[in-house]
Amino acid sequence: MTDSSERPDDSNTEADAVVLDAKGLRALAHPVRVQLVGLLRKYGPSTATRLAERLGVNSGTASYHLRQLGAAGFVQEDTERGNARERWWRSVHQSTWFSDPNLADREPEAALTYLQSVAATYTLRAQQTLNELQTMPRAWRDNFDMSDWALRLTPEETTALHQEFRDVIARYRPDTPEAAASAPKGAERVGVITHVLPELDAPAASAAPSSPQKATGTETS
Repeated sequence: MTDSSERPDDSNTEADAVVLDAKGLRALAHPVRVQLVGLLRKYGPSTATRLAERLGVNSGTASYHLRQLGAAGFVQEDTERGNARERWWRSVHQSTWFSDPNLADREPEAALTYLQSVAATYTLRAQQTLNELQTMPRAWRDNFDMSDWALRLTPEETTALHQEFRDVIARYRPDTPEAAASAPKGAERVGVITHVLPELDAPAASAAPSSPQKATGTETS
């Protein structure tokens, strides 16, 4: 998990995760910083120049944001790789939790900017997969999915649904260096992105009986 707006209890929060406070939220409230942290977590240590190339920005911009992330404790210099001419950076954590239910109320602008940056990053990931879909091996292409289901739930039912999602994901192998070392042959990184999106302005569905809708690949509601 790169970024999340979930609210885990303490027993489920990963040891290598950072739980955002007001300072951390403000530090991450920039799309370039969210992407930099994500790239370092996904690909490992790198330099500002290489990260800038991936993001399509200049190295000065990447360097500035890396320093800001360093000051906030999200990244740090990788002194084993760096030298006098080239600074390498590594991520301090492997996941981010936006878990304080009152933080968005206290920092509304920073919270909105951060969540918009996360959403944009998720959209970019989906587009990258779509661009590579036709060249993927058939076994992976057949398992690609983009689906959605329209449900009518209470807030309590939505909380239960969210917890069930987390419980299912927890049964599978995470993408960590330790897990990768023992993963079976053929295992690759698979991104699972969930959205629970309240639509409070949607009218009630027709009372006429209808068969359940199954979302398959490209259906939307």
